[in-house]
Amino acid sequence: MNAREGTGLRLLVVDDHAVVREGLKRVLESTAEGWQVAEAEGGFPALDLLRRQSFDLAIVDLSMPDMTGLDLLRRMRAEYPQLKVLILSMHAEEQYAVRAFKAGANGYVTKDSAARELAAAVRKVAGGGAYVSNLLAESLVLLLNGARDTPAHAHLSDRELEVLRRLVDGERPTDIARALHLSVKTVSTHKSRIQAKLALPTTAALIRYGVEQGLGGDASAPVPGP
Repeated sequence: MNAREGTGLRLLVVDDHAVVREGLKRVLESTAEGWQVAEAEGGFPALDLLRRQSFDLAIVDLSMPDMTGLDLLRRMRAEYPQLKVLILSMHAEEQYAVRAFKAGANGYVTKDSAARELAAAVRKVAGGGAYVSNLLAESLVLLLNGARDTPAHAHLSDRELEVLRRLVDGERPTDIARALHLSVKTVSTHKSRIQAKLALPTTAALIRYGVEQGLGGDASAPVPGP
């Protein structure tokens, strides 16, 4: 295997939707480099696979029910520091990308552009580089150089942002608690802190803010073929 040239790579696709995994696998296996693609339906199955097999690069969905992509990314960084990680997300909002890179991601690709960009992103990251789409890169630069105002939700913790995203998607506190392995009381505490930090007095105002900022969006959209 020559990771620098992108040949013979061993890839792990982590996404909780079978249709998305199949789409990604089809895109990746359509290249001429002979990539080997394994699948995991969530964070814990991915960690089990990593304990049993060696991979060069993992493609990780940001939003999964058993473990968020950021949580899995941190586990991978701690346990498998040589593994390259490419985050795949429904969210083009730059705050998600900023958090992913701070957590140790090597690249960030949105699902709506996955078919066009995924293979190029894998080659770039496997070769030791970093990858972000041109459109998102421009947004990141504008944000980091002060040309664009930092949104209020930038001050939320990763867990608070995840709770907010799920609230915007219409999940109930009990659903969120079950998905994130938290108590309902803890979810309610997070919700109260989010409202305080964003100065939003009601749940309706909170959801309205999230929708306006593009913070919702379920990860179930299928990835188009090549």
